[in-house]
Order: sequence, then C-alpha cells, then structure tokens
Amino acid sequence: MAFGFIIAIVFIKYKPVYAVSISGEEVGYVQSEDEFNKIVEENIINYDNKNVDSVTLDSNPEYELKLVNKTEETNEDSVLIALQKEMNITYKYYEILLDGQKLESVDTKEDAENLITTLKSENQELNLEVAEKTTTNASEIQTNSLEVAKANITGEVEEIIEKQEEANSIAVINGVKIATIPVTGTISSRYGVSSRIRSSNHTGLDIAAKKGTPIKVIADGVVESAGWSGSYGYLVKVNHGNNVESWYAHTSKMYVSAGDTVSAGDVIAAVGSTGNSTGPHLHLEIRINGEHINPQKYLYN
Repeated sequence: MAFGFIIAIVFIKYKPVYAVSISGEEVGYVQSEDEFNKIVEENIINYDNKNVDSVTLDSNPEYELKLVNKTEETNEDSVLIALQKEMNITYKYYEILLDGQKLESVDTKEDAENLITTLKSENQELNLEVAEKTTTNASEIQTNSLEVAKANITGEVEEIIEKQEEANSIAVINGVKIATIPVTGTISSRYGVSSRIRSSNHTGLDIAAKKGTPIKVIADGVVESAGWSGSYGYLVKVNHGNNVESWYAHTSKMYVSAGDTVSAGDVIAAVGSTGNSTGPHLHLEIRINGEHINPQKYLYN
C-alpha cells in the first residue's frame, strides 16, 4: 500500500516523456515516440519539394523514457528542427542533350521527353537524348519551366544546326550553302577562257564525264526551267534564293521540271553533249543577280 501511495505521488508531480538524442546529445522531449516518428516520416523522410528525390538522416533519433516535472514542456518543433539539420537530400533533374552537348535542364522527365518530341517533329535527324542527373547540392540545379526551356532550346538547336550545315558545306555563296559538287570528272574548260567554238569568253566551268553520269544539284532550291536552250542544249536552271542560280547545260536527260523543289544532292539530270558541245561534259554556271561568276572559286578547288 505504501508503494502504491509513493507511485501516486510520483505521477501527481511528474509525467512520462521521451528524451530524444541525436548522435548521443539530448535535444529535447516529445510526448509520444510513435507520434513523433510519424511527424519525422511526414516532414523529413517523405519531404516533398521541387526536385527532391530522396532524404536520409545522418543520425537517427534515439528515445529514452523519462519522468520529468509536470511543468516541463515537450518541444517537438525544436527536436524536429534539430533532426532537419541531419537531413541528406538527393535532388534529381533532367538534361536535354544534342550530340552529347547539354542544351537545357528541366525538372521532370516528362518535360524533357515533351521537349524532345517537339524538336524531333521538326527534325527527325537530331541526335537528342535525356540524361537523368542527381546531386546533393541544390545550388547546382539550374532548371527552367517547360515553356522557357522550349523557347531557349529551339533557338539553340537552330543555331547549332546552322553551324553544322555551314561546317559541312563546300562553300557559301551569297548566303546559299553549297552542299555538294554536281559531278565528278575532269575540268576540260575553265571559266573566262576564250575558244574557237564560242563567241565570247567562257561563262561557266566544263567538267568532262561519261555520258549518262548523274548530275546533282549543288544546293536546295526550285527548278526555274528545264528544256532546250539553243547552244546550251538541254539546260536545267535552279533558283536557290538570295538571287543565286545554278545552270546545268548540255545534259542528255533531265529528271526534273519547272516548279519542282529540289534538295542538295538530288539527281536532276545526266551528263550529255547536246547543243554546242564537243563531247560529253557538264557546263556549270553559277549566277548572282543574273551575272555569272567563277564556279571554280567555290567548287573543284
């Protein structure tokens, strides 16, 4: 009976709480271990914020049941703050790469895949990929919203493609990228030379090749005309824009018609010897604003 009386006095004056220690240092009291573990789970382990992938604690809390004076207040908030200092947060974000080069960073995989789908719908040949990145340093993350990233990346891709096209071009004539030579052969008559078969100096470049050899258009453009043209024989004229034209003369066959759109490298005709010609060859002319220039300056160097 005396023992029970003592117990009663103890519980009148004292109350049970849990002392919480981190790395052996007591940081405060909580009313319930189970309830506080739920708070830790919600606010730390399941911490939900932008780019957060996972959270771990350097030190887990340790609990010890104690009796303290009933006037002693528990301090769950302070204990939680002390635990938050032990948090290790891993962040995740996504980079969009073109040929291994970073173009943009976004927060979610969905945003990254949407960007790639949009870009590939305009150019299927782009070597684009998504790279998942993780870090424990939040300051490393420099992401943009989907709308901002789309605006930025579109301009960057256009600039990169343009640089690649220029690097792959044989030459650029008045802003027109020359992507290929029209035919492989031997130069038989150069620009500007005089000849007994001409009334004036040569206005183009003659490349001798076997009859029927495919002739490729040197740049993107639209066929201006394709037909017989006096001393030129069968002649194909292509307008490349920016007042640049290319002419392909003495052909034996023409595979295009006026109004056709052609891409650099398309076969538009075959080598022949029609018109004023002494043998199978391509007479190539390049004109700017209607004035002929020396094709050899840009091709067959």
